[in-house]
Amino acid sequence: MTDKKPGLIRRIFTFIGSALTAVRHAFSFLILVVVISVIGGMFAENLKPVPTEGALYLAPQGLLVDQKSYVDPLAQILSQGSQQGNETLVRDIIEAIDTAKDDNRITHLLLDTDYMAGASLSKLQEIGSALRRFKATDKPIIAVADYFTQSQYFLAAHADEIILNPLGGVMITGFGSYRSYFKDALDKLKITMNIFRVGDYKSAVEPLMGNSMSSQVRNDTGVLLNDLWQSYTSEIESLRDLDAGTLNKYANQLHTSLEEYKGDSAALSKAVGLVDTITSRSGIQRYLNANIAGEDGDFNSIDMNSYLSNTRLANRETSNAQNQIAIVVASGSIMDGQQPEGSIGGDTLASIFEELREDDNVKAVVLRIDSGGGSAFASEIIRDSINATQDKGIPVVVSMGSVAASGGYWIAAEVDRILAMPTTITGSIGVFGIVPTIDQSLATLGIYSDGVGTTDIAAMMELDRPLTQQTKLIIQAGVDNIYTRFITLVANGRNSTPEAIHEIAQGRVWTGNQALANGLVDQLGDLNDAILVAAEIADLDDYQIDYRRKEMSPFETLITELNGNVVGSLQGLGLASVSNYSTPDSSLLRYAKKVLEPLTFINALNDPKDIYLYCEKCPL
Repeated sequence: MTDKKPGLIRRIFTFIGSALTAVRHAFSFLILVVVISVIGGMFAENLKPVPTEGALYLAPQGLLVDQKSYVDPLAQILSQGSQQGNETLVRDIIEAIDTAKDDNRITHLLLDTDYMAGASLSKLQEIGSALRRFKATDKPIIAVADYFTQSQYFLAAHADEIILNPLGGVMITGFGSYRSYFKDALDKLKITMNIFRVGDYKSAVEPLMGNSMSSQVRNDTGVLLNDLWQSYTSEIESLRDLDAGTLNKYANQLHTSLEEYKGDSAALSKAVGLVDTITSRSGIQRYLNANIAGEDGDFNSIDMNSYLSNTRLANRETSNAQNQIAIVVASGSIMDGQQPEGSIGGDTLASIFEELREDDNVKAVVLRIDSGGGSAFASEIIRDSINATQDKGIPVVVSMGSVAASGGYWIAAEVDRILAMPTTITGSIGVFGIVPTIDQSLATLGIYSDGVGTTDIAAMMELDRPLTQQTKLIIQAGVDNIYTRFITLVANGRNSTPEAIHEIAQGRVWTGNQALANGLVDQLGDLNDAILVAAEIADLDDYQIDYRRKEMSPFETLITELNGNVVGSLQGLGLASVSNYSTPDSSLLRYAKKVLEPLTFINALNDPKDIYLYCEKCPL
């Protein structure tokens, strides 16, 4: 028998060597980060200054969101330079625009939408309101693009001049809601979907119940989409001084119109009045150089992130820190327990409110909700913590973003004031449950379930057995109970009755406009309006805005801070840039990716209890 101990010992020492190498590389990188951060700090005042006269270059990246999804800080450093998965905070865009409108150094706003992946209509409208405020100062807004998608064009329509590439176009197609329906497929697979719900409008389960949209849901969805489409088209037609119905005609006749213009979508866009000028990138550059102040023949500009870094540094909070309005963002699906940002953890958000009510400086809270719902239990945990905060005399105001429905409305129902955008999707006050069983599928393969139990409902949730009538009654009773609780808490919060709430509930969704008419929200307005309402309720004239978030670990805090300093320093030193013509990157960032690769691989094993040991390059 061969002795395997020498091979095992060799693998152990090889692993230890690899681990030590990873640690050495990590420390090398951290030293590099610190050095760059120090250099960046030494020259911060001389790096990327706001030009004495020039444009704010606004180029939103990726999806526009209320809260960025959590990314491991190490992975975030390694992903610098990649535009995949990027997100831009809506509040950062609005802050930059509102600051620039009162900044005499900023003469123009240059809006580049090419890197923007998309956004909900409500978020676009919030940014649009900021663009209107900027225009009111008589400072020009110039929008440039290679091509405009539907969401990109909504922002561009606020510009004084829209410039499009000759090979570009404006793709406006309207709003639609289409789903796949699975009833026949489930029947063929002999899968039984046991569905429990309250109300006729909880349409999430419809694809499992039939092969097409029900007439009731079709009508409800049509009303919703038409309200949103009307908001989209009427605002653009007003901004561009177009006849009512122009966009509807443009979308419906796009095929024949393109045929008339021999497929030249840019020429069609200009003929309809959607854009003002068609020219190449070099032509755009010449135009900007000629119309915006600059040096050496090039126009002056500063990107949004650099501008915010400058203005936030120069305008440190001078307001009363003892009177704080805390902003809390609840974005994503609502789930039980602790969850990372980009999701809403019941325990996570409840803990944040617990901290707020123990902070004597916090005089009011604005809860920004962007969620289609999730766990009823987690929603209740959050609602209870909000109520405990209100019981301590701290008013809570809700600002609804793109969507605040189902569980998203549950946590909002009993606050002091609810504000929504006209195109917010809210309501969906309903409950459903789904339990699939596959006993018939298994039977076709000759597989059967049999046995004994001590009660009639033993093994009631085994998926390889059909649900008994007793089980169905138990689950339906639970669904009914949650629904009753839901409409009761809404009735309490809205000074109504459960019967009246039931009439507008049953899982039905509403736009912000419709929700206002139905009494589900108090007024229409954006996040800034909600802050003003919170200040009014708390009787605050002088206050400080404080964004509160889930507490990071010391390691996450360190890496996040260093990451921000490194990227800022690299941009200031010209080693990384953000523009329409280049991508953030540098040799230093490429080096970081190389040296941290072993460490991030080990970290990805997610082994908090040291159960697993794995060496990627050790011989097996």
